[in-house]
Amino acid sequence: MLGMAMFGAAIGLLLLGFPVAFSLGGVAFLFTLLGSDLLPSMLGIPLPWDPEFRVARLNILPQRIFGTIMDNFTLVAVPFFVFMGVMLEKSGLAEELLETMGMLFGRLRGGLAISVVAVGALLAASTGVVGASVVTMGVLALPVMLKYKYAKPLATGVIASSGTLGQIIPPSIVLVILGDQIGVSVGDLFLGALLPGLLLAGAFMLWVIFKALTRPLEAPALPPEARTLHGWRLLAQVAKNLVPPLVLIFLVLGTIFFGIATPTEAGAMGAVGAMALALINRRLTLRNLTATMDQTVRLTSMVFIILVGATAFGMVFTALHGERVVQGFLTGLPGGASGFVVVAMLVIFFLGFFIDFIEITFIVVPLLAPIALLFFGPELMVWFGVLIAMNLQASFLTPPFGFALFYLKGVSPPSIKTHHIYRGVAPFIAIQLLMVLVIALFPRLVTWLPELARAAR
Repeated sequence: MLGMAMFGAAIGLLLLGFPVAFSLGGVAFLFTLLGSDLLPSMLGIPLPWDPEFRVARLNILPQRIFGTIMDNFTLVAVPFFVFMGVMLEKSGLAEELLETMGMLFGRLRGGLAISVVAVGALLAASTGVVGASVVTMGVLALPVMLKYKYAKPLATGVIASSGTLGQIIPPSIVLVILGDQIGVSVGDLFLGALLPGLLLAGAFMLWVIFKALTRPLEAPALPPEARTLHGWRLLAQVAKNLVPPLVLIFLVLGTIFFGIATPTEAGAMGAVGAMALALINRRLTLRNLTATMDQTVRLTSMVFIILVGATAFGMVFTALHGERVVQGFLTGLPGGASGFVVVAMLVIFFLGFFIDFIEITFIVVPLLAPIALLFFGPELMVWFGVLIAMNLQASFLTPPFGFALFYLKGVSPPSIKTHHIYRGVAPFIAIQLLMVLVIALFPRLVTWLPELARAAR
């Protein structure tokens, strides 16, 4: 009962808007006092329940937190990938890619929206930072799309959803955290998520093409005067702007695929590569470097302080045997493994309406991982992790607290209303849920590439 009360208290505080790290840590401290012999012994009160039903004393928490964070080589990848993403945002890479892709696809109906998806996928594979991608494309692409009479819901929907591709296409911060939480190789998660991520980007493009065919006035082609490059000049410009990010992608993902580097080492190379691209574009100034380091420290500190609170929460929740209640409920569902997957995905999806993906990863995923291991074994844990990541991506788009919606609204012109953005993202959320179903039905989409990489090594 104490374990369930603890879980309810944490969710309640999060829904009330209290800071995540302090909600989790504070609840852990409170229930340590309530559930152990610490407070009764201090007050000289006899323990009112079975002495075996105790929470570990507080002096164990520092050791657990140190072991979870300070000794964890995997989590070193987080600041590297954050630094790489923020530096690339300041290198002007997105601006050049959008301009070139717009000319390449501009002659087609919906071509500008297709180019936004393509650039979103490339930025995702280069940066992995959702906020940077959404804001950058909102600033650069949205005014152009509105200028050429794109429907407001389609324009905002395609920008917000394409910006979230950084959640599933590696290198992704959420995949790094998920790998740590479910106990699988981050490199395998990167490789397993690559094909589903590219399929999702392709599904977004197919939706844009469908809209352009069925409602051509909502997604017009660019007029000839807007397409200033043609023929070999256009191809040369495309090659010039595509080669640097592709080299960076190979530097990060290719070295992992061939077993040359761990994800943490690949992240370090990616950070260096991002600085090299900024130097080539003459954007590697002291001001940009300082701003990048400042933002990296802020984002990394946010993730790690939440991890501290989540570690304390998980330790106390386990000591109160709360995980036994959760495990008993989920393993007893009708349908066995299939019923567990359905309920787990529904819980994650609906929590995504109200709390951030980081909270879901640190609170819910540790409860689900042991049960998934029981049902599927270690060989399918990568598949389960990618399934969660695809589901978590929708949390960036689901109102009322979808962060991508806030990012886009913050950089949109006054003519874009909130209802335009909500209507625009609805079909893309449906596409993401469809991809969750596809991955659930066809695990080989995830497991094929990690198996191939292991064979290649």
